[in-house]
Amino acid sequence: MAIDIETFEKTPEDELRELSNPEKVLQFLIANDDQAFKATEIAERTEINRNSISTVLGRLEDRDLVRHKGEYWAIGDRERIRSFDRYRRATERLNERYGPEDKDAWRAHAVGAETRNDGSDDGE
Repeated sequence: MAIDIETFEKTPEDELRELSNPEKVLQFLIANDDQAFKATEIAERTEINRNSISTVLGRLEDRDLVRHKGEYWAIGDRERIRSFDRYRRATERLNERYGPEDKDAWRAHAVGAETRNDGSDDGE
């Protein structure tokens, strides 16, 4: 989707990034918070692949960001969504400042890690 050059020039870079699929779904459901939709309609209206929408909705439901009843989906609790958004923005700012976390480094220090930092097994 193209944007006009004035929008390009005046909009901060972080606002021009493409939304993730979960962000697209939340944005759509928030804009239509007086309705519930079938997954296929959410996929069509958000331009998300139909093969992906169930996974996206399921993950959002696991985080209590959307509600599900029968074949229909609706936005979840607004305060929960605001809290999640604050967390996401704080994480983005920390990643920009300090860089993303190294998952392997976290795993190496996790309780019950199967290997020590020197690469040998704990049982040896």
